[in-house]
Amino acid sequence: MASVTELGDQLAALTIAQAVELKNYLKDKYQIEPAAGGVVMSSSPQQNTTQEKAAEPTEFNVILDSFADKVKTIKVVRELTGQGLGEAKATVEGAPKAIKENVDKKTAEDVKKKLEETGAKVTIKPAG
Repeated sequence: MASVTELGDQLAALTIAQAVELKNYLKDKYQIEPAAGGVVMSSSPQQNTTQEKAAEPTEFNVILDSFADKVKTIKVVRELTGQGLGEAKATVEGAPKAIKENVDKKTAEDVKKKLEETGAKVTIKPAG
């Protein structure tokens, strides 16, 4: 019988197709199913880097969570969104509220910085 280390190394080296086949075999033969509903796999470092880059969000939403100075925050919201005074006031008073949606990371960080300069609390969240 293989040692635990050898068995672990063999499991870690499985391809996705092999992992699915193993999952099906364990389910059919021994009624064993993975707790999370799938086989947990670790890919090679090169594959992992590719997957992380592909999974990294490219669009973000900037959320105004709260404000300290309503007037200054409204001015900045108007500048950033092009909203009229009444609409910008409603946006600020409706916090938490999205100020910018589906923007790139640099834009999101710039918007956050401008809002935080007014004393506002802001969150950047991945879009979608």
